[in-house]
Amino acid sequence: MSFVERYGPWALVAGASEGVGSRFAEALAERGLNVVLLARRHEVLERVAADIQRRHGVRTRTLAIDLATPDAATTITAAVEGLEIGFLVYCAGADPNYEPFLKSSLATAEAMLDRNCAVPMRLCHRLAEPMVERGRGAIVLFGSGAGFVGAPNMAVYTASKAFDMVFAESLWTELKPHGVDVLGLILGETDTPALRRLRHERGLAGPDDPAPGAATVDEVVAEAFAHLTKGPTRLAHKRMRRGLRVLYPIPRNALVRLTTKLAAKAMGPTD
Repeated sequence: MSFVERYGPWALVAGASEGVGSRFAEALAERGLNVVLLARRHEVLERVAADIQRRHGVRTRTLAIDLATPDAATTITAAVEGLEIGFLVYCAGADPNYEPFLKSSLATAEAMLDRNCAVPMRLCHRLAEPMVERGRGAIVLFGSGAGFVGAPNMAVYTASKAFDMVFAESLWTELKPHGVDVLGLILGETDTPALRRLRHERGLAGPDDPAPGAATVDEVVAEAFAHLTKGPTRLAHKRMRRGLRVLYPIPRNALVRLTTKLAAKAMGPTD
C-alpha cells in the first residue's frame, strides 16, 4: 500500500498550532494525507492550515477546542463525523506551570488529567474502532521522559505521562494484530516555541535562544515516522535513550512483548 492507502485519507492532529504538532501535521500532508488541525488558538490554526494547503495541495480543516474540557472528545468526534480518520496524533498536554502540587488549584490538576489522559483515551476508543474494521490505521500518542519517574513541581504531569506511555503500549498489544500501528513517542527536552517561552519566563535564556542539547522538532518527527510500524515505544531523544539504558537494562519494548506472551498464555489471546 501507499502511505495514503495505509493511513489515509484523513489525519487528526491534536496540538497542531506550533512546534512538534504543526510539523507532524505538515509531514503527514507531505505524504498526501488531508489533515484536521486541532488546538485552542483559532487564528494560529488557520495560518498553519493555509500554509499546509498552499504548499502540499491537501485538504485541511481546523478545530479550535480546549482539550482540557471534559466534553472535548465528544465535540471533536462530532466535528469529524463523516471523515475517514486513518491517522490520529495526540501531541498535546505540556505543563506550562511547573508549580508544587499544593500551590496549584485542584481544578488545574483535573484539567491536566482531562487533557493528558481522559481525552486521548476517549478519542482512541472512538476513532480506533473504524480503523480496526478497515484493518489499517495509526495512532501516535506523545509521552514524556518525565513519565518514567516522579519529580518536584510536576506531580500530576509526570503521572499523566506515565499513563500515556503505558496506555500506548497496551493499545499496541491489542491493535497491532488488527493492522493498526500504535506508537508511544516519548519526548525528552525538545526545542519548541513553548520550551523557549518557559526558559525565557524563568530567566534562563533570551526569547529566541535555542535550548542547548535539546532535540529539534524535525528530529522528533523523523523518529516517529522511522519507528511507526515498530512500536510500541520510542524515545525521541538520543541522550535520553543512552541514559535509560543504564536505568533499565531490559528495553521497554522487549518487556511489553514478554508480558503480551505471558498474558496470552495465562488468559488466552486478545480478541
